[in-house]
Amino acid sequence: MTNRWIPHSPTPKQAEFLLTLCTEALYGGAAGGGKSDALLMAALMFVDVSGYNAIIFRRTYQDLALPEALMDRAMQWLAGKGAHWSGANHTWTFPSGARLAFGYLESDMDRFRYQSAEFQCICFDELTQFTENQYRYLFSRLRRLGTSAVPLRMRGASNPGNIGHDWVKRRFMEEGPLVGRVFIPAKLGDNPYLDQKTYIRSLNQLDPITRRQYLNGDWTAKFGGNKFNREWFEIVGVAPAEASRVRFWDMAATAPRPGADPDYTVGAKVAFLKGVYYIEDLQRFRSTPQIVETRIKQTAQVDRELHGHKCLVYMEVEPGSEGISLADHYSRNVLTGFTFRGHRSTGDKELRSNPLSSAAEAGLVKLVSGKWINAFMDEAESFPYGEHDDQVDAISGAFERLQHSYPVKVLTGVRKW
Repeated sequence: MTNRWIPHSPTPKQAEFLLTLCTEALYGGAAGGGKSDALLMAALMFVDVSGYNAIIFRRTYQDLALPEALMDRAMQWLAGKGAHWSGANHTWTFPSGARLAFGYLESDMDRFRYQSAEFQCICFDELTQFTENQYRYLFSRLRRLGTSAVPLRMRGASNPGNIGHDWVKRRFMEEGPLVGRVFIPAKLGDNPYLDQKTYIRSLNQLDPITRRQYLNGDWTAKFGGNKFNREWFEIVGVAPAEASRVRFWDMAATAPRPGADPDYTVGAKVAFLKGVYYIEDLQRFRSTPQIVETRIKQTAQVDRELHGHKCLVYMEVEPGSEGISLADHYSRNVLTGFTFRGHRSTGDKELRSNPLSSAAEAGLVKLVSGKWINAFMDEAESFPYGEHDDQVDAISGAFERLQHSYPVKVLTGVRKW
């Protein structure tokens, strides 16, 4: 499994990958799981066998040449050990005569550059950056002499995401178990050589979808959740003063703690005039019930200072007696003197978002410039597959209330509008 060209022992996940001798195997998922090392180890496994040829692909030559990328890493592993490097051909030649080359497939036509080549191991680093045509064509280069005992191997390593996400997921996760293609998932915790704590802090700065892909290796997380596109929302400086307004609260009352990612309390202020909706502000936070109450009251006071009594306050009332009691508590004790109403939502969150989504696609939803916009965009583009949906739900509630500005029933002392 290892030889003198591989400078450190493989992790258990890497060892599983190296011992898999079926034709196709994919390694990885999460960032930091040791994908690059696993791929380089796989390519080097049989370099002591005469006539062995392996190649490692990246999408562009620039990707290959980056510091700590595979070509640079191979230099660190192999220099001074007796192998010869040809910079002109991007190829290492070993004392046995075996060769390890580095190639790129920037366009679909680049695959024909390897038309006369022969390899026993073909590796794709960041497989989801390639097209399926590029990957499948290289099977024509996977061959050996009839007397050779070296296994023919097509190997990939990748995070979820990128242009090839769907075909890679289909090929290895959906079809793979039925046809003998192996997927070996690896996460950050599987790689003891990396400073995991620092890397997690870096990954936590990513948008929600990319964070799920890179930190959790989540192949179900993908951009283009079918409800909202960033391009649909025009950013404006201000909403018309004469517009109708509501502040709608989607409630949660859990303080964040290590290892947990609770929902947010979100208050969406939305204005409406002449068929156009303006998302003016989003208050979004996580804290204890008492602090949540204080923040909601303070927000109502600020809204009153800005708009007088013309900004109505709504709160989503969850099914059951607890939701009714919470709305009643806010009416009697927290938002006394404000125009406040509880609203019992029906249907699931995705269905409730449909009118908002349609209006946004038609260019009828504007965003008033503010610091909250990026967080909202990240959530909206991943909805309904993202980690959180609180902002979308609050805005959907405000959108619905602006469309139905008449009372319909009384809900345990709290009028539902």
